[in-house]
Amino acid sequence: MAQKAILVLEDGRIFEGTSFGMPGEHYGEVVFNTGMTGYQEVLTDPSYEGQIVVMTYPLIGNYGINEKDSESRSIWLEGFVVNELCRKPSNWRSEKDLESFLKEYSIMGIEGIDTRALTKHIREAGSMRAVISTIDQDTQSLIEKVKASPDLIGRDLVREVTCEKPYVMAERGALHVVVLDYGLKYSILEQLINVGCRITVVPADTTASEVMKLRPDGVLLSNGPGDPAAVTYAVDTIRKLLDIGTLPIFGICLGHQLIGLALGGNTYKLKFGHHGENHPVKDLATGKIDITVQNHGFCVDIDSLDKETIEITHMNLNDNTLEGMRHRELPLFSVQFHPEAGPGPHDARHLFGRFVELIKKK
Repeated sequence: MAQKAILVLEDGRIFEGTSFGMPGEHYGEVVFNTGMTGYQEVLTDPSYEGQIVVMTYPLIGNYGINEKDSESRSIWLEGFVVNELCRKPSNWRSEKDLESFLKEYSIMGIEGIDTRALTKHIREAGSMRAVISTIDQDTQSLIEKVKASPDLIGRDLVREVTCEKPYVMAERGALHVVVLDYGLKYSILEQLINVGCRITVVPADTTASEVMKLRPDGVLLSNGPGDPAAVTYAVDTIRKLLDIGTLPIFGICLGHQLIGLALGGNTYKLKFGHHGENHPVKDLATGKIDITVQNHGFCVDIDSLDKETIEITHMNLNDNTLEGMRHRELPLFSVQFHPEAGPGPHDARHLFGRFVELIKKK
């Protein structure tokens, strides 16, 4: 039988509903995702470590869960918020229902709340810390505990999600790509395999010298969670790889932000972040608009970059934030969005081909 659950924001806003998945009490930054589908990929995206995710689409779980759609080895978010949970999925690929999936990983969900009102509140007030609980129903107590919970700013969450040791994902392929795992999605590896790469995945704290011992043709810097400025060891590694000057590098999401820091730029926290599958991004070179998949709460400050050495390649049309850049001299480019999709439109998958072309030129 479902238990009463409560969602409390640090500014005192309260939403009441019922729990599903594993009951308990969980803290995190509350953010909203605008995807109509792809809830399994959201749950298994390591970039959501430390966050409570609100799905804006009203019915979630209707096509179930299957092993092939997971983007990593686990569920990473702190809590899952929906308007209505579907308990009887209908899809030929479905292997289990959403609630069973959450229970497997001891994740708590809450349903029956007004997710539109919650989303509007986050848009106006910004992302903030929150708690969902079936244990403590005293709202004042929960508010005090939320305010005492850790903020995302300054936290290194990459160490929580990276792989423990190097592994080979594809043994065949003309080009050898080393992937630094800051919170890697499987879809990135799939796209690299599709363009003919063999892959070695290494932990986030792998040094530049250790990367070079693997004799890579190129390096990919993956997506991941949290504040990029807190991942100082990764920034140091990237700087040393850039000093080599000849190694092609492709950064995605957190990897893009870390490149920005390594190039002397700054990052800052967005008001409510970009999370979903429908964000328009303009390629400044071609004028083409790609509909992109995004999941990030931090951004590189355009004004902090040296325009003489760095070219801005992509811009977000919703808020004019930086979405892509390349170095004018070094074989380096990066994007803030997720070109691998998984889920979402495939408009930007050609960037993996661009990475291969860059490697071949070098």
